[in-house]
Amino acid sequence: MGCFSCFDSKEEEKLNPQKDRDDRKEIHLTAPSNISRLSSGADRLKTRSTDGSKRELLGLKDAPDVQIAAHTFTFRELAAATNNFRPESFIGEGGFGRVYKGRLPSGQVVAVKQLDRNGLQGNREFLVEVLMLSLLHHPNLVNLIGYCADGDQRLLVYEFMPLGSLEDHLHDLPPDKEPLDWNTRMKIASGAAKGLEYLHDKANPPVIYRDFKSSNILLEENFFPKLSDFGLAKLGPTGDKSHVSTRVMGTYGYCAPEYAMTGQLTVKSDVYSFGVVFLELITGRKAIDSTKPQGEQNLVAWARPLFNDRRKFAKLADPSLQGQFPMRGLYQALAVASMCIQEQAAARPLIGDVVTALSYLANQAYDPGTVPGQSHRFGAESNDRKNKDDRGGRIFRNEDGAGGGSGRKWDLDGGSEKEDSPRETARMLNRDLDRERAVAEAKMWGENWREKRRQNAQGSFDGSNG
Repeated sequence: MGCFSCFDSKEEEKLNPQKDRDDRKEIHLTAPSNISRLSSGADRLKTRSTDGSKRELLGLKDAPDVQIAAHTFTFRELAAATNNFRPESFIGEGGFGRVYKGRLPSGQVVAVKQLDRNGLQGNREFLVEVLMLSLLHHPNLVNLIGYCADGDQRLLVYEFMPLGSLEDHLHDLPPDKEPLDWNTRMKIASGAAKGLEYLHDKANPPVIYRDFKSSNILLEENFFPKLSDFGLAKLGPTGDKSHVSTRVMGTYGYCAPEYAMTGQLTVKSDVYSFGVVFLELITGRKAIDSTKPQGEQNLVAWARPLFNDRRKFAKLADPSLQGQFPMRGLYQALAVASMCIQEQAAARPLIGDVVTALSYLANQAYDPGTVPGQSHRFGAESNDRKNKDDRGGRIFRNEDGAGGGSGRKWDLDGGSEKEDSPRETARMLNRDLDRERAVAEAKMWGENWREKRRQNAQGSFDGSNG
């Protein structure tokens, strides 16, 4: 098998000293030892130390040591699992490389992603993905089963997601493929937001995904969404830092404007990307579509002016829905999307607040039997009353600002149609932001004043002792 030249390379002896190991072997270490010796092509990773360089890549220099449990595969095992990477096993391709469907000796069906050594990503992204998905575990994140680092070969092994990506179900559908219905779209948006919430609010330090897009949202049975492809993920700012400075990476059309212009990355950059994907779900349009007329090619630029006129909201709904959506639900979904794609990062909500709003929308099942496109209150009045909470049907989260939320209120049940519009919602939330900013400035002023008093008192004490 001449095409698998790494089998007889000397480096394999270093990478895989135990030839007689089982099909998969679990290892526990700070960073996978065989990955620390990656050295393929012009993109080779130059390591200064076994652990230090891994921690630098992720920004982990000040973080405590972490234990990683990962399975290692030989290239021969993965070649056998994918039938020697034959075309019939091929299921897709991305920035990392080609993806193949495979079956392990245990019978488990997997997706095997093979690094394209001439592609957009390399050893650095491979290493980041192994470390990130070994440490992060959540129902809405794809599960990494293992990896291979034999010779020049770099492969990742994931659980197989039978329904493909969200992009496959939104754009360029073949005639025999049913478009996603409204309920499924809200369910996918809610689940994807929960995956981001885990990265931003539960992971410590927080993780910025940096490549949130429809092709990176994979779908399990029943359209359960999972985020995949963590090669561009970065650890977020800690302590008193407001952002992470990094070279601009990601996908055009999804990148937040402040990140694209300055390279300053925050969790709000991910919120912007989420807003773009949510708009894709609502409108059925691509983030960037060169086949559209001038002025409609960029989804955000096309949608923003329409947010200001309630009479045009119906134009934002995906035509493939054929009017089968709740008009009120459309208003509320557009309100969330419009806040996520605000030009100023500070004006965007935190992802925890987005999860609260979308969980509500996803739990309100729309009945396609109702009159298409009418203002729909999600079922009978009795059910509507039952779904309201004890505070008049409004969704409240973290009113004291604790727990990573912004304390922002989302009115998703009561009020008039005018109050449901994105413009009105944005105005309400901006008032909250101004109030929060004023409180923060007052706190900062008070702390500075107390610090000056303390310094003056200390100076007086030193002078009297002199």
